[in-house]
Amino acid sequence: MKVERIRKLNDLEVNSGGQSVLYWMDRQRRFEDNWALYAAFKKAEELNVSLEILYVIPDEFMDANLRTYDFMLKGLQETAEMACSRGINLKVVVGDVVDEVLNFCKQKQVAAVYTDFVALKLPRKWRNKLSKKLDCALFEIENNSIVPTYILSEKQEFAAYTIRPKVKRLFHGYLDDLDECNKVKNPVKVEMQKIFDVQEILQKIPCDKSIEPQSLYLPGSRAAKKVLKEFFEKKINDYSELRNDPNEDVLSNLSMYLHFGFICVQRVILDLFKQGLPQEIVETFVEEIVVRRQLAENFCFYNSKYDEFEGMPDWAKKTLLEHWDDKREVVYSLKEFEEAKTHDELWNAAQLQMVQTGKMHGYMRMYWAKKILEWSKDPSQALKIANFLNNKYELDGRDPGGYTGVAWSICGVHDRAWGERDVFGKVRFMNFNGCKRKFDVKKYIETWNSKKQSLL
Repeated sequence: MKVERIRKLNDLEVNSGGQSVLYWMDRQRRFEDNWALYAAFKKAEELNVSLEILYVIPDEFMDANLRTYDFMLKGLQETAEMACSRGINLKVVVGDVVDEVLNFCKQKQVAAVYTDFVALKLPRKWRNKLSKKLDCALFEIENNSIVPTYILSEKQEFAAYTIRPKVKRLFHGYLDDLDECNKVKNPVKVEMQKIFDVQEILQKIPCDKSIEPQSLYLPGSRAAKKVLKEFFEKKINDYSELRNDPNEDVLSNLSMYLHFGFICVQRVILDLFKQGLPQEIVETFVEEIVVRRQLAENFCFYNSKYDEFEGMPDWAKKTLLEHWDDKREVVYSLKEFEEAKTHDELWNAAQLQMVQTGKMHGYMRMYWAKKILEWSKDPSQALKIANFLNNKYELDGRDPGGYTGVAWSICGVHDRAWGERDVFGKVRFMNFNGCKRKFDVKKYIETWNSKKQSLL
């Protein structure tokens, strides 16, 4: 593992008199291919103390709901079983994140805490508070991107074309072989605790229970590997040509697994390079799963207002402010958007796909968000509505990729100025007729209208 993946978040040293080392699992909810877990293991091995894993479910977390937690906890249960097989307890608690980590450290006399790097502002606040309150060293490990976000760039990048050369320059140097980090076990024998019960934990979480679990996508690391295998065997040869057609099933469907940390992008790329695919296909997929993801991480890490109008590019704010009071063809409420009750059958179909399955096709997410801008009272409100719905229904919601996608669609983040028009100003426009030229709109509408269920 490259030592650059590890950052020390406070000035305290490892407590040599401690009785355990803690991996505070947060973003990366897998046992294998986990550099943060490996770093904690190596320190526990060095000190000859127990290795502990703690996962804290916040009291309230960014519109997460029953669908979100059901998918996450079932995958996490699989991770706990793998940890148990290596003599390591994975404890799950519900509460205030900072307080729970501090309490655990006190109870277990923790010598050092290792955790995952997260770009979003709420998890960064947790880390900032803990860096000041812990009485031992706190480390975070960039375990999400191939090139660590804070090494790739020291500032918010303007667009894909500014970050792409940096990724290409550093990419292979950070594409670590993962075999080393799969030798984790508890250095000392400990009393094993019962693995948590999913339903018992779900009952403790104060979240919206009206969004029921979905059954289309299976959770966990094993499921993630199966999805990846199926993509390589059945879809990737058509990916370059058909990925923007929402009627075609050629996408990787990995976004939710990457979001929940059930698989890492390093594993995806290492396996991709073993497939012997044409260079064009490889480059197209790497652009999406590496370059664009790193760009999203960069945006959210260096811009704490990634979900607010104030955090958008100056050129976009200027042009949108100039058209702030433009007359809209129609203005819909959040409830009307949520219940897919607009005049546009294509938009409604996209909303239905997201609500029913937990995943809207990537191309439709652009159209969906841009129409929210067109039919909201102002761009600030549009950002709030789009992020709320994305976070509530998408299994990969509450993620840098989602926030960046919404910001690109509504406020031109990582894009350029286009021809000026009402409402949009110089922000890129998309419309129904443009979609008709790209794919069979009628087929897409019929597919999701035929599966329509009550949203009430």
